[in-house]
Amino acid sequence: MPSSPVSIATFDCLPEEWRNAVVAIGNFDGMHRGHQAVLAAAQAEAEHLGAPCILLTFEPHPRSFFAPDKPLFRLTEPVMRASVASALGLNGVVVAHFDAAFAETSAEDFVRRFLIEKLQLRHAVTGYDFHFGHRRQGTPEFLQRQGILSSFGVTVVDKHGDEEGAVSSSRIRAALEEGRVEEARQLLGWTWSVAAKVVHGDRRGRDLGFPTANMVLPTSCDLRQGIYAVRYTRRDGRVHDGVASFGRRPTFDDGAPKLETFLFDFEGDLYGEMGLVSLVDWIRAEERFDSIEALVAQMNEDAATARRILANHPLADFDRRIAADWPRIEGEAEALGLA
Repeated sequence: MPSSPVSIATFDCLPEEWRNAVVAIGNFDGMHRGHQAVLAAAQAEAEHLGAPCILLTFEPHPRSFFAPDKPLFRLTEPVMRASVASALGLNGVVVAHFDAAFAETSAEDFVRRFLIEKLQLRHAVTGYDFHFGHRRQGTPEFLQRQGILSSFGVTVVDKHGDEEGAVSSSRIRAALEEGRVEEARQLLGWTWSVAAKVVHGDRRGRDLGFPTANMVLPTSCDLRQGIYAVRYTRRDGRVHDGVASFGRRPTFDDGAPKLETFLFDFEGDLYGEMGLVSLVDWIRAEERFDSIEALVAQMNEDAATARRILANHPLADFDRRIAADWPRIEGEAEALGLA
């Protein structure tokens, strides 16, 4: 199998060594334990065949394309999907651009044009509920019939669940919307993280003794507003502990939601950099304070709480691999216009 590190690509720049692969197909928003069951089946088949194992996903999410007036809280943008895939040991991620022309592609043409002609796949792996093609006419059963006709194998993976039911992206969204970070981590199998560019703020945090890396997240992000213990990964790969506030700053302007991260024991300029913020635990809800002194006292307490939480939650090996791969993949995706 190829020994080169996993990358992210589109059909316009498909690496030659990714052809004749085992291809896991799906939206994979979340790369959660249910998705990982699909990817594990793909990796097992790839090892059996001595073939590369790649993931085929779509951007934007089809739900966002078909219902733009109903914003979808995305769990993983393409870079995070590829970073998790890399940590899992896959060889690559292909991002298909989901536009009007793609939406009109019939199920038969999807198989012929993308799976057979472009990828020249040897085996397809998908979940039990994956549909594709115009009007979702492509079902897992349809894909299996196409595999018989075109001489490629197909594996359909059944649902993966726990005592509460199937592991799903909607369950994880609901957990994050309520600040249940540990529950989200258990369903994901990794610490939920979000990447964004550090932008200039009003420098109020610096004046208060808490300079922060400020990020504007997508308006569709329904993460519960409040204070979190976090880890922050820079583009140079260094990981820093910190405390973050996601919210509207009710003591001051009650403005648009913003993610503001204070890095412990750090001095430097982060403006203009992409950063990755991993939410380790929830601390408290956002609140309004009657004085700056009361706010600063609470910020000091939050920082101390975050330090204790992080000391008791060492960086897990899987999270370490994700953080190690993210900077390189972020750079590749930026060059492709995917970040």
